[in-house]
Amino acid sequence: MTEHRDHPPSGGVTGRYQATGRGFGFLIPQDGTRREDDYFIPPRCEGGAWHGDTVLAVPSGEDGDRRAASVTAVLERANKIVTGTLRRENRVLWLEPDSPKLPGPIQVVGKARGGRAGDKAAVAVTSYGSTKRPPMGTLLETFGPAGTRAASTAAVLYQYEIDRDFPVPVLAAAEEIPQSVDPQAPAGRADLRNKCIITIDGASAKDLDDAVSLERDDQGRWVLGVHIADVSHYVTAGSPLDLEAFERGTSVYFADQVVPMLPEALSNGICSLNPRVDRLTLSCTMTLGADGALLDHRIEQSVIRTAERMTYEDCNLMLSREDGPQAGALRARYAAILPMLTDMAALARVLERRRRLRGSLDLETGESCIVCGPDGTPTDILRRTQGTSEALIESFMLCANECVAQHLATLRKPAVYRVHEKPSADKAEGLRAMLAPLNIALKDADSFGLQKVLDAVKDKPEAPMVHAMVLRAMMKARYDAQNLGHFGLAAPYYCHFTSPIRRYPDLMVHRILTALLAGALEGGREKKLAAAVQRAAVQSSQRELAAQSAEREIEKRYMAEYMAGRLGETFPGAVSGVTKFGLFVALANGVEGFLPVAALPGGPYRCDGLHTVLTGPGGARYAFGMALEVACAAADPASGQVDFVLPGGEPVERSPRPARPDPLPPRRKGGGKRAMHVPRGRKGRRRR
Repeated sequence: MTEHRDHPPSGGVTGRYQATGRGFGFLIPQDGTRREDDYFIPPRCEGGAWHGDTVLAVPSGEDGDRRAASVTAVLERANKIVTGTLRRENRVLWLEPDSPKLPGPIQVVGKARGGRAGDKAAVAVTSYGSTKRPPMGTLLETFGPAGTRAASTAAVLYQYEIDRDFPVPVLAAAEEIPQSVDPQAPAGRADLRNKCIITIDGASAKDLDDAVSLERDDQGRWVLGVHIADVSHYVTAGSPLDLEAFERGTSVYFADQVVPMLPEALSNGICSLNPRVDRLTLSCTMTLGADGALLDHRIEQSVIRTAERMTYEDCNLMLSREDGPQAGALRARYAAILPMLTDMAALARVLERRRRLRGSLDLETGESCIVCGPDGTPTDILRRTQGTSEALIESFMLCANECVAQHLATLRKPAVYRVHEKPSADKAEGLRAMLAPLNIALKDADSFGLQKVLDAVKDKPEAPMVHAMVLRAMMKARYDAQNLGHFGLAAPYYCHFTSPIRRYPDLMVHRILTALLAGALEGGREKKLAAAVQRAAVQSSQRELAAQSAEREIEKRYMAEYMAGRLGETFPGAVSGVTKFGLFVALANGVEGFLPVAALPGGPYRCDGLHTVLTGPGGARYAFGMALEVACAAADPASGQVDFVLPGGEPVERSPRPARPDPLPPRRKGGGKRAMHVPRGRKGRRRR
């Protein structure tokens, strides 16, 4: 077999090899658009390819009802670094990979670097092995005893190249920045320090990068101000801070922790819009009609002094109908801003209605909030719900993002756009097939058709599963230098402007706006920024995907640790995935576990071709979305794996878990399981 061929011979098929961990795999062609385009790779025909590798394969006829192929060359390796658990055999150190889709074990060669049997570790693969030689690699890092959530978390961060620590030069550059605004800095900026401007964030948030204000003009129109920390004033292009922020791309949030994009001296210090201190900002001030239509706008560099640091919890209580002593005390304390808050809630409802009328999807993601004790141990898992104040902040941020994107697009200036394309025909057809057993029809997979599906299950038990199915049917939002619109929001113009502390694209947009305001965005400067925009779009999309993957993997381990203390307890749930090996079941708190087919009564069971129904003798039927009570049989914090049985059932022997079924799998470039970056993180916002 040949590796790294630049020009594969004609007659072959190039694509990505997808292993299953059960001896066989699939080839997803680079130019394929439908699931039917994939090739089955039989056992011993993978040609030395590992999961995720880009390969060349030659079709080899049919294997049952599937067309088959054999891998003949590996063109690009995907697994250059592998994490796993060390074991020692006859004085030789081996790494058992964490992923069951990877072959193993990998022989550790060279210096052991303090690695001991039982440690979680990472190796750099130096040889991918052959029929006569095992794979080999050099030890890069150890993370502590395997089997612990802490070691597994560190390994996941390492795998996705997410560094907790900043390089010394970057920290030094951050420490050199004063923690108060230079008295000369406000010169030439709009002075908004006499305006009533507030921040509204989660109680634990420390990186306060957005503030809002609302008033009426002399014609009675809404004047909405969205004021964003001017991070670009401190993080200049090409500086150590900028280069590090580019590499990171985004802050990473999980459980009670954050790995920030910028050092805390900036993110929690001079760039954070803390109350009653001067801060430099970029302000987008929008004049809106009674129906929420944008009538006029102004974007300018500004200086503000926020009047209050509000929390979602306090605002929700004040805006509720509750008349208890706590609500009364809050209303008395914040009497000066309560009328503005009430107006904000009213405007947010107008803006939301306007978005819905144009086709914006109202997707509920049902995100979980992991509550941790002082030592970081998970103590509870709650379902996060969006209150009035969370909704109003989201509406205002969306409004500002659209306004800025339209501003730059109209002027034909470079920008990093947040784009989201409509579902492919293949994904739309897959969604129709999945909805059919639930007696839900999808006529057109446009935004209005999808919203009808969501409305049909509103307040019904199957609603979370249907929302998840719609999410999987949609393309993955990403960054691009071209304005392609945002399907999920039904927005013809959209970018990220409101979070430059924790997202690099926002910082780039600020840099472009600042150059535009200074009259310096032309000629060579404009070309240079246009090139930087393209690089930032690609890098930020990749780093966002890495952050999402790491966040999900780590939170699975926190959830497993929480469930490990609840073995034998029963929980209401719903079937979230169906395979011939068993069922994936999602609990109300967001924990997902596996219920093996061996733990189901009777048998044998048969899985339908769409992986939506498992049927057995006597009419036994388990379908995607159906309610199901389960008991926790096992939970492993090291892998994040949770196993269920039916109440009163006996645990079955563990075996390698099958890959989670995705009836609407991520496809080509730009495809993916989620439509938008919906995890909210510690700030409690959807990152659309």
